[in-house]
Amino acid sequence: MSANIWLFTGPELGEKNTQINSLKKKLIRDLGSLDCHTLYSHETGVFEVINTLQSGSLFEAGTLVVLRGCELIKKKEEIDALNSWASGNNSSSFLIMVSDEIKIDKRIEKIIPQTQKQIFWEMFESKKQNWIKNFFKNENISITAEAISGILELVENNTEALKTYCSHLALFFKSGTEITEDDIERLLAHNKEETAFSLFDTITCNDAELAFDILNKLLLSKNSSPIQIISGLSYCFRRLQDFHNAQANASHPLSETDLKRLGFVGKKSIAQYQRAGKFWSLDETQKIISLLSETDLKLRSLGTGLQKTILEMSIYKIVSKNIAVKEYEFF
Repeated sequence: MSANIWLFTGPELGEKNTQINSLKKKLIRDLGSLDCHTLYSHETGVFEVINTLQSGSLFEAGTLVVLRGCELIKKKEEIDALNSWASGNNSSSFLIMVSDEIKIDKRIEKIIPQTQKQIFWEMFESKKQNWIKNFFKNENISITAEAISGILELVENNTEALKTYCSHLALFFKSGTEITEDDIERLLAHNKEETAFSLFDTITCNDAELAFDILNKLLLSKNSSPIQIISGLSYCFRRLQDFHNAQANASHPLSETDLKRLGFVGKKSIAQYQRAGKFWSLDETQKIISLLSETDLKLRSLGTGLQKTILEMSIYKIVSKNIAVKEYEFF
């Protein structure tokens, strides 16, 4: 097997990208220079990727390709071509295969040395809270638990998105100040940017018209993708499932203190999940999670021209509570 191929999978984008950049820097230190390419499996075929690796560079000592979305590679002839390239053991060409999924085709995984495969798991809630607290501590800014919860309700569930948002937020506060939940609300009102979390909030209000308007804005945004939208909604409904389970297991109605202990911190967050809990039962919530999982599969397997329709139908099913069937067919 070649030592020139790596596989990085999992939903934690920030740590994954940090590892990719560290590997790039190491290769540049070792070789002196490197011709770097970032390619995407839905745009570039495997044979074109291999051609890039084998062509080399006239001006650089080596070639690195970061291939994203490699869970889409499934054809036997493409996997055989990858295996053939990896077996060639070219010392000046390197391939980093990347996927947001946990696993990819087993035939590809067998090509890659076990020591060069790594899964980047989604952070636990407590770890994300500490990450935000430490980020602002390094900026000499304190932040309340309620404000941290408010940020987590707005931002995609990975450190890449958290770093981008927190870096922007830090620009509005001087060293030595404190960020409160009211500050988050005030800045949100002045810098309204739709996310999967604001879409979820609108859906909990049973406002289908506004939900579709937000969905269209997200689809037009450069900072969002259909897969990210579904990922964000899935996270919210899994949290709603936790909310229902906590209530079902409690011997008394949950107080605000109880909910904070369970990770539902901040008045807005608590009100949101209380509203959602009244609108969808635990059984309905579990069916929605299954629907979103099925939607994710559809988005990855069908062409981009159908993605808007698939998303709109999923949102309609969720808002209308038309989720009783076991199979979710779109056509």
